[in-house]
Amino acid sequence: MIEKLKSLIREDAFFYALLVISVAIVGFLLGRNSIVPVASQAAGVQISQPSVPMTAPVLDTQAPDGTAVVVSRSGTKYHLPTCPGAKQINESNKITFASIAQAAAAGYSAAANCPGLE
Repeated sequence: MIEKLKSLIREDAFFYALLVISVAIVGFLLGRNSIVPVASQAAGVQISQPSVPMTAPVLDTQAPDGTAVVVSRSGTKYHLPTCPGAKQINESNKITFASIAQAAAAGYSAAANCPGLE
């Protein structure tokens, strides 16, 4: 029996087929293992806070001088309500500031493609 096994391994076609199958199985198992979360690593994961405060004031009214601006919770730029960029912001992510100064104080900067902003 051992002599028969040794003769099969000596044949090139059988050897290479066995080698390819072994590499495929090892590669599959390594790939599968790389996506399984380890409990000890998952416990040490820290979620960083977003740079934009999520509790920013939401104001539905415009300031008397008409300088209300709109920002996105995930963005860094403020837009006039009439700007094309403001119209693309989803309502659930939209924050309205009563003035440009309030938006700047919260860390937002002017959108470059918004006509009317400097």
